[in-house]
Amino acid sequence: MLAQASRARFWNLPKGPKDPRVGMGPLVGLPCDPTFILGCAPCNVICSIIFQNRFDYKDQSFLNLMKTVNENIKILGSPWMQVLNIFPVLLDFFPWSYKKFSTNIAYVKNYVLEKTREHQASLDINNPRDFIDCFLIKMEQEKHNHQSEYTFENLTIAVSDLFGAGTETTSTTLRYGLLLLLKHPEVTAKIQEEIDHVIGRHRSPCMQDRTRMPYMDAVVHEIQRYIDLAPTSVPHAVNCDVKFRNYLIPKGTDILTSLTSVLYDDKEFPNPEVFDPGHFLDENGNFRKSDYFMAFSAGKRVCVGEGLARMELFLFLTTILQKFTLKSLVDPKDIDTTPAVTGIANVPPPYQVCFIPV
Repeated sequence: MLAQASRARFWNLPKGPKDPRVGMGPLVGLPCDPTFILGCAPCNVICSIIFQNRFDYKDQSFLNLMKTVNENIKILGSPWMQVLNIFPVLLDFFPWSYKKFSTNIAYVKNYVLEKTREHQASLDINNPRDFIDCFLIKMEQEKHNHQSEYTFENLTIAVSDLFGAGTETTSTTLRYGLLLLLKHPEVTAKIQEEIDHVIGRHRSPCMQDRTRMPYMDAVVHEIQRYIDLAPTSVPHAVNCDVKFRNYLIPKGTDILTSLTSVLYDDKEFPNPEVFDPGHFLDENGNFRKSDYFMAFSAGKRVCVGEGLARMELFLFLTTILQKFTLKSLVDPKDIDTTPAVTGIANVPPPYQVCFIPV
């Protein structure tokens, strides 16, 4: 169902000039920047979970939400905000530095509160429709618990986190993934061969297909390993004094985890600087699980959306390659995959791609 919904909405963009090749979205086969469509699709998945509603890609509320989330991700990735993240005491001296960030957070919170009021008016505790309904039901169940974590404030924070963590990260990974597939057409060809063998051209991919598609599974893992999306993950704090390798880490200390050191471990992944799906395949071509794959952070507080992200990456990429061949505007060997922005996240350079119907 997710694959069908994703594919149906993937190309639902504003119409361009009339042309026999036009279905929904950009002119098929002509160069396009995939940033917008690869941002809309994951965002709509999150919207369907939170609001039980998917938006048209021209809906102004939807576009405003995407704009605020994207702006905040860029702000968080700026060098100055990274300095403030490490030394938060500086915020007292430079409060103007996060004014836009705060304004965007307030916008999302107000939107969520508006939607929450709409949900309250039509809530059926026996038939929750989405995340907000489930949260409201839990709030009602714990209304006499004065220490309950289920509050309107926490609801808006949770939803804001879902938007920020569940849209831009998946979108960036998809965008980077397509760039790597353009760079390595031999990998794309092997994926499409596996798609033809396992799925064919007449039905939508589903998650059950992944166990029978070891090469595609390996490619998705290798994309995440290679791009090293969040090199230091997000800060975590220890909730008690911790003694680690003769070091005392006091309660409340922020910890930054170097995921790069694991994802690029040359003992586990020979030639880690090379994009090679073989890093996740054994000698028989079967998928090889690795404990060094920490693209979703480490420890008990790993990304809460890991399962959803894994589904999206597999279904989106498989569906795209089932229907299209990717064509680069330049020779694949001249494609530069060096991140255009590094910091809280590695962002791919801008590029254009042609989607040629298979």
